[in-house]
Amino acid sequence: MRGGIYSRQRCSICGNLFIDTGKELTCPNHPEITTNRLYVKFGNVYHRFKSYDNASRFLTGLRFKSDEKTLDERDYRRDNPLGFISMSERYLTAIKLKTAKNNKSHIDHAQNFFQNRNVKELKCGDFEDFLNSLTLDDKTKHNINSTLHVFYKWMLRRQEIKEIPEFPIVSFVEGYRRTVDKETQRAIIKEIKQIAPLKVYLGIKWLATYFSIRPAEMLNIKEGEIDTGNAQLYFPTPKEREFKGVPILPEDVEILKSFSLSVPAMPFFRHDGGIQGSIKDQPYGEKYFYKWWKRACDNLKIEGIDLYGGTTHSTVRALKRYYSPEQIKAASMRKTNKAFKHYLGQAEDDEILSIYKQGSATQVLPLFKDTKKSN
Repeated sequence: MRGGIYSRQRCSICGNLFIDTGKELTCPNHPEITTNRLYVKFGNVYHRFKSYDNASRFLTGLRFKSDEKTLDERDYRRDNPLGFISMSERYLTAIKLKTAKNNKSHIDHAQNFFQNRNVKELKCGDFEDFLNSLTLDDKTKHNINSTLHVFYKWMLRRQEIKEIPEFPIVSFVEGYRRTVDKETQRAIIKEIKQIAPLKVYLGIKWLATYFSIRPAEMLNIKEGEIDTGNAQLYFPTPKEREFKGVPILPEDVEILKSFSLSVPAMPFFRHDGGIQGSIKDQPYGEKYFYKWWKRACDNLKIEGIDLYGGTTHSTVRALKRYYSPEQIKAASMRKTNKAFKHYLGQAEDDEILSIYKQGSATQVLPLFKDTKKSN
């Protein structure tokens, strides 16, 4: 029978190793001599005990799991490779650096709660208790829950686990971004052109023009991904995971030709070193565009408009008056209906206004057709 109970101690009288009698470990020559320093060895599983009964129950459990083919020897290793902390740290080192940076705070919250509990033992209720323990808004809890679900999908793909547990549903109300009309948007961008470096003006102008480009994609574009000859911006690894080429206007091509674009591997949006606190060739930080956007808004006494709302969302909202949702969706290069709905906002304004007009208290309109025949 596989596995057994052993001891490294020897009989104090004759020096023989102890043997398992089924009830205890004793000396074969001196049965009155026993030991309570025991260990179970089963394949690669090794575990110490001070009680024969406990060791025997543990060994029986291992044999049972082995027979039903559910035994995972990693569950019993001292370094606990399937512990939540151990496995999630492996996950963070295995995924893309940028993704790991975004996910780390989510994983940190979960590590503090679960410590090194076995990832296979966590169920839906455990995740629900964890999320309920957080003093964060529902949107952040939803994002943390999504990160953990992706983490478990990663473990399943690597065959670290055999199934993904059910995850709780976290509902939240989608945040609303204030927008501006095109006249106000142009005024802000004109102010940015006057006060900010040319690349900052260009980047914010692009966000307001080419609404298929996300701010993070904009910041990460390299000089070698800008093609002035074909008037294209290339994004090899966008969020949609499909190569994306964005056509650009002739006026932007002319601006780009004023830069050398001689280092293909370098980020285009990087500091020139002429501004205090900036380091030459250091890439722009994720809030650098917003810093200049906010400064321009302050100069113009405009409040409560963030960068993405004032550029991309404002542009899309203005375009709804001239183009169909299908045309705007094609230009946005978004793949999912959910993303598109969030992008365009609520139903078409003209349709809503026509309904409001029918119910107006100040306009006299025939709400119903008169079906009576005149005599």
